[in-house]
Amino acid sequence: MTHVIDWDDAYRQQQTPAWSIGAPQPEYAAIIDADGVVRGEVLDAGCGHAELALALAARGHNVVGLDLSHAAVAAATATARDRGLENATFAQADISSFTGYDGRFSTIFDSGLLHALPAELRDGYLQSVYRAATPGARLYILAFGTGAFPGHDGPGPTQFTEDELRKVVSRHWEVEEIRPAELYAALPEGRTQMPGFLVTAAKA
Repeated sequence: MTHVIDWDDAYRQQQTPAWSIGAPQPEYAAIIDADGVVRGEVLDAGCGHAELALALAARGHNVVGLDLSHAAVAAATATARDRGLENATFAQADISSFTGYDGRFSTIFDSGLLHALPAELRDGYLQSVYRAATPGARLYILAFGTGAFPGHDGPGPTQFTEDELRKVVSRHWEVEEIRPAELYAALPEGRTQMPGFLVTAAKA
């Protein structure tokens, strides 16, 4: 069953979306704190409230955040302005078919976007970010693994196996590593963590 969300409505709610934890996902916080890992201009694909992009900008990186939601882009832009981060810019775009950034980004982060896309949009998304990448660029993807939502049978984010992720990403990217990782969500009862994978891939 296709997972469909009104993204603008999700970002306009008084309750912050569960995936907006007020900071980068810990897996990505470790990457951006490591010396020399983040290179060149950075794309935050499906940026949402953009705490990842803002953290990167605070460390001196030039970052572009793209999101389908006008509400998310407006919120991220306002936060960047409030923090004085002129090196972070945000734009509304259909992440599965965006253009205008050819060969621009050396580092691309996907913090829970791929697993939220309907299956029919994944290929266009991976093609779009490939087109926007420089030769040798790195793509990082954090995605839910099987068992992230035990007992849940309704529509929701995709829960990938390692083989499924490899098959999807390797259509356009050279997969270097897929390893188990934890994804965190902010729920009313507190922060929780769910199993997933961290994919590292390169543009040949």
